[in-house]
Amino acid sequence: MSSSKITVIETKLLAQGWGRLTSTRIDYRRDDGTVTPMTREVYDHGDAASILLVDPGRDTVLLVRQFRYPVLANGDENCFILEACAGLLEGDDPLACVRREAEEETGHAPQNIRHIRDCYLSPGSLKERVSLFIGEYDATTRRHAGGGLAEEGEEIELVELAIPDALAALSDGRIIDGTTTILLQHLALERLQRR
Repeated sequence: MSSSKITVIETKLLAQGWGRLTSTRIDYRRDDGTVTPMTREVYDHGDAASILLVDPGRDTVLLVRQFRYPVLANGDENCFILEACAGLLEGDDPLACVRREAEEETGHAPQNIRHIRDCYLSPGSLKERVSLFIGEYDATTRRHAGGGLAEEGEEIELVELAIPDALAALSDGRIIDGTTTILLQHLALERLQRR
């Protein structure tokens, strides 16, 4: 597939707040040569990065639980989501972002960080690309208590789980965040491959 199949006709700004919502009219040229007009709304609040913190010596992961209003707005009473540390890049590269977010949210300065992949979690409407990482933590990486930044409205609970318990939480629906799901599944595959 080539982007030469798409002609952008017009893009309009619909809203500008924390993010930017636009509406774009495009012409899509199908393989048979016919042109189909389309309109797509796209929300852009910038790219993000997420890191799963793993203590290989104790076989644990360190997750965070925090309030997510869109989950509540969707009618889900369980709006305090268990997830890996994450944040918007805000001008940083993805590695600098996960270092910053891990320390702000968990109080740990992770070591041996490795990039897993970049992905789009909702490419039908969100421009956001998320860079996924796994890093290590232990008693020596702790810098402070964590909990996020109060000035950003964050009130973050740290949740440490044995890896089998985290995978069980993934299986039974206690973990519903997309980036955390991908990272835990990646970790599970790595563990299987090492056996």
